[in-house]
Amino acid sequence: MIELDLQCESRGAIPDEADLRRWCELALRQRKGDSELTIRLVDEDEGRELNRTWRQKDYATNVLSFPADIPDGPGGVPMLDIPLLGDLVICVPVVEREAEEQGKPLSAHWAHLVIHGCLHLLGYDHIDDDEAQEMEDLERQLLAELGHADPYADE
Repeated sequence: MIELDLQCESRGAIPDEADLRRWCELALRQRKGDSELTIRLVDEDEGRELNRTWRQKDYATNVLSFPADIPDGPGGVPMLDIPLLGDLVICVPVVEREAEEQGKPLSAHWAHLVIHGCLHLLGYDHIDDDEAQEMEDLERQLLAELGHADPYADE
């Protein structure tokens, strides 16, 4: 089960909560047990401020992932059974602009970014080529299950 805290601070058009939940469930289905996460939908001012504060990049980006900082349990063993995953911050105007610029259906781009952010919360990354390939392959597979095209086809 997924507990989703949806916070909407944007005036833009956003997907239905049911779609956001479905995309999260798809990305998180490999995880055993319950999952808790927050998705905060923001406009460019807040997106830019968060990106500047946490990544030292002075522009609004499409999605920011903030994995939960869970302390180790007894004996320094990670507490893996805690359901809290973290937060996603998605900048609505950036998502809309990117979908238009890339000629992608808006719902497909939303699905991609929610899945991408959730995979980051699970520890996936794309810093080195091998990790990027693994993450992108999983994104392609999950999006294909939704009937969406490969989001990396034009790269």
